Amino acid sequence: MQRTYKTGPWTGRQSQCMSTAEPRFDTKIAVLLREDLESWQRLNVTAFLVSGLGTVAPEVIGEPYEDADGVGYLPMFRQPVLVFEGTKETLVAAHARVLSRALPRAVFTSDLFATGNDHDNRAAVRAVPTAELDLVGLAVYGPRNAVDKVLKGARMHP
Repeated sequence: MQRTYKTGPWTGRQSQCMSTAEPRFDTKIAVLLREDLESWQRLNVTAFLVSGLGTVAPEVIGEPYEDADGVGYLPMFRQPVLVFEGTKETLVAAHARVLSRALPRAVFTSDLFATGNDHDNRAAVRAVPTAELDLVGLAVYGPRNAVDKVLKGARMHP
């Protein structure tokens, strides 16, 4: 697994040691993707799934960014988003577990690849009973242990 480190503010041409200590979060943001998606679909589904998380769990959003010239940028998640993959059956099982635990979640179904706007996306999901959703992606947020149990059987995305 690769690690991504965020660097501190630029302080000239001095090299600095980056801390290898990673903060431990009590919560987890995770995305589970169906393993048969094309690369562009994986990226698209992941972006859509996490886009609403900050509206229902504002504590996941950090502070706005600013560069050395004072140009401001939007805030991002305060913690990593872990991406997993699994079979269709893994997604169905994870969906049942996330519902039984009442954790904040988002779904992306195969029907959404054929729509072009939010209204049609919501209508496509609304038209299908829960047990019949053709899931291609699921996002979940909550306590680490609960999210781990929801994702049982999934593997880290390569």
